[in-house]
Amino acid sequence: MSTSSSAAAPVTEVVPRRTWLALGVLILGISMALIDTTIVNVALPTIRTSINASEATLSWIISGYALAYGLALIPAGRIGDRFGHKPVFIIGVSLFTLASLACGLAQTDIQLIVFRVIQGLAGGIFFPPVTALIQLMFSPRNRGRAFAILGATIGISTALGPLIGGLLIEWLGDADGWRSIFFVNLPLGVITVIAAIMLLPSGAAGAEARGVDFFGFLLLSGGLVAILVPLIQGQDEGWPLWTYLSIAGGVVLLVLFALWEVWVVKRGKTPLVPPHLFSHLQFTGGAILALVYFAAFTSIFFTISIFWQSGLGHSALESGLVSIPFALGSIVGASQSNRLSQRLGRTVLIIGTGMVALGLIALWLVLLLIPASDLTNWDLLGPLLVAGVGSGLFIAPNAQFIVATVDRSEAGAASGVIATMQRIGSAIGIAVIGSVFFGTLVLPTDRQPTPDDLANAFGTSATWALAVSAAFAVVAFALVFVLPKRIDRGYDDTSAA
Repeated sequence: MSTSSSAAAPVTEVVPRRTWLALGVLILGISMALIDTTIVNVALPTIRTSINASEATLSWIISGYALAYGLALIPAGRIGDRFGHKPVFIIGVSLFTLASLACGLAQTDIQLIVFRVIQGLAGGIFFPPVTALIQLMFSPRNRGRAFAILGATIGISTALGPLIGGLLIEWLGDADGWRSIFFVNLPLGVITVIAAIMLLPSGAAGAEARGVDFFGFLLLSGGLVAILVPLIQGQDEGWPLWTYLSIAGGVVLLVLFALWEVWVVKRGKTPLVPPHLFSHLQFTGGAILALVYFAAFTSIFFTISIFWQSGLGHSALESGLVSIPFALGSIVGASQSNRLSQRLGRTVLIIGTGMVALGLIALWLVLLLIPASDLTNWDLLGPLLVAGVGSGLFIAPNAQFIVATVDRSEAGAASGVIATMQRIGSAIGIAVIGSVFFGTLVLPTDRQPTPDDLANAFGTSATWALAVSAAFAVVAFALVFVLPKRIDRGYDDTSAA
C-alpha cells in the first residue's frame, strides 16, 4: 500500500499559492502591453484633431510601437538569460509605465511618436521574462495550465483593446480623452512593479548564457527602419527620391545583417538570429507566414477605426463596438484551437487562415457594394465574426507548428524569431495599409467637404485598404501548406514560450 501511495503522490502535485500570485503579476504586465497594441486604434481620429497630427503620424503610432516591440524581444531574452529575468521584467514594466505617462502628456505628434516607440521597446523588454519565469516557476506537469492562461490573456487583451479605448474616450471626451488610454497604465504599472519585487522569484542567470549580438541588432534595426520610414512617410511627401534610396539602403543592411550573422556563428559566438534556422525550408516559409498573417489581421481595425470615425462621423465608442464580433470570435476560436490542433493537426491552421481570408474578402465586398453612408455595424458583423473565429484558431497553435519544423534543440531560438517576425509583420502591415488608405483618399479642395463627401472618400480608401489586407490573408492561407501536417506535442511548452 505504501508503494502505491508513493507512486500516486506526484499526480496530485499542488502549486503553491505564491506561485499563482506571481503568475498574476506577469499576466497583469502582459495585459498592459497587449491592450496597448490595439487600444490606440480607436483613438487615432481624436489624436489627429487634438494635436493636429499628420496622416503619417497615425501610422507611426501603431507601426513604431510594433516594430520597437518586436526588435526588443530577442535581445531582452538574452539579457535575461545572463543577468536574471526578474530585474529585466521590472525594468521593462517601469520604463513602459513612464513612457505611458509621457505619451499621455505629449503635446506634438513628434513627441507622441518618440514616446510611443519607447513604450513599444519597453513592452518588448518585459515580454520574454514572462515566458522564462513561467518555465522557472512551474513544473512540466503544471506548465501547460500556466501557458494556457497566458494564451487566453493574449487573445482577450488584444481583442478588448478597441472597446476599452472607446469607453474611455466616450467618458472623458474627444479633446483629451485619448490621453486616458495611456494614463490608465500608470496605476497598473506601479502595482505590477511593486508586486513583482515582492513575488517573483530571483532566478539565476542561465549557466550557458552568452553575450548579445548588439552589432547584429543595429544592422537589423537599421535595415527595418530604413524600409519602414519611406513606407510611412512616402505618401505624405509624394515619394521623393530619398524614399527609394532608403528602401534600397534598408535591403542592403538586411543583407549585411545576414552575412554578419553567418560570420558570428563561424567565430563560435551567439548570433541574434541563428542563420541555420533558415536552412529549413519549412521554417523559412513559416517565418514568412507569421509576418504576412500579422500584416493582414492587425491592419483591419486601423482601417475601420479611421473610416468609422473620420468618414462616417461615429464616436470612438461606436468604433470600438464594431470590433466586438471579431473579439468574441477570436476568443471562441482560441478556446478550441488546442483541442482541434491535437485532433486535426495542420488542418486547424488551414481552416483558421481560410476563415480569415474569407472574412476579409467578405468585408471588402461589403464596403465595395454598399454605399458608405448606408453602412451599419450589422453589415460588418458576419465577416468580422468569421475572421475572428479564424484568427483565434490560427494564432494560438501557429507558433507550435512553425517551431516544429526545426530540431528540438533549436526550438527556443526559433520561438524568438517567430515572435519577432509577428511584430515586424504588424509594423509593415500598418505602414503599407496606411500608405494605401491615405494615398487613395481624395477630398474636394474647392469647398468644405459635406458628410456625404467624407463618407464616400473615406469609404473608397477603406475599400482599397481592406483589399490589400485580404490579399495578405490569401497569401498567408497559401503559406500554411508549407508547415508539417502533425507536430510532436513535446514542443508545446517551448513553442508556447
